[in-house]
Amino acid sequence: MLPFELYLTAMSIFNQLMIGSGVCWTITYLLIMRRGVLDLTYGMPAAALFANLSWEIIYSFVYPHTMPQLAVDRIWLAFDLLLLLQFLRFGPAVRKTRINLLFYLEFLLSFAITFVLLLLVNHAFNDANGAYIAFGQNFMMSVLFITMLRDRKSASGQSIYIALFKLAGTLLASVAFYTQTKTYSQSPLLQFLFAAILVYDIIYTFMLSAQLKRQRIKVFRRF
Repeated sequence: MLPFELYLTAMSIFNQLMIGSGVCWTITYLLIMRRGVLDLTYGMPAAALFANLSWEIIYSFVYPHTMPQLAVDRIWLAFDLLLLLQFLRFGPAVRKTRINLLFYLEFLLSFAITFVLLLLVNHAFNDANGAYIAFGQNFMMSVLFITMLRDRKSASGQSIYIALFKLAGTLLASVAFYTQTKTYSQSPLLQFLFAAILVYDIIYTFMLSAQLKRQRIKVFRRF
């Protein structure tokens, strides 16, 4: 075997699935950033961005995960900071805010509230891995992508590849937690979230595909 194959053999199935999830989400972040630059907009819904940033800060520094998840968390944090810059740069124009200061104050308040809320939820669930928060905010994100598509009435900041890699990233994580853990696999709440996220991600993919066709954009040629 090649060294990498030996490494994979030594790893647990859970870690292999989570690395696959991390790769898919990393590609998703890169595609969102690229599409945002091309379309002069932000591609991550604001509430989802604040939740992601809060989660990654909490589980990178406040309650740090173990490797390899810690490395993935910090890579995602770096990408989300870049997505935040896009949001702050293009947000006022996208939202047609007349006074930019109010936009930035709203961001600071929303982020602070989100961060404290996630800390309190973590304490309430006593969940050191942050799984309940992670899948809860993934569910919120799946709904918000649909809302963003409807509100903009265009595929601005979005592509079918973003939708597919986002779907694959969360699906791999769902499979990992459902098949490779004892506590989480028996949680009715997480089982519901696994299924609901998948349903909404599939709906979003079909809705985005339809929107691209309405705009006469070739679905698989728009990255």
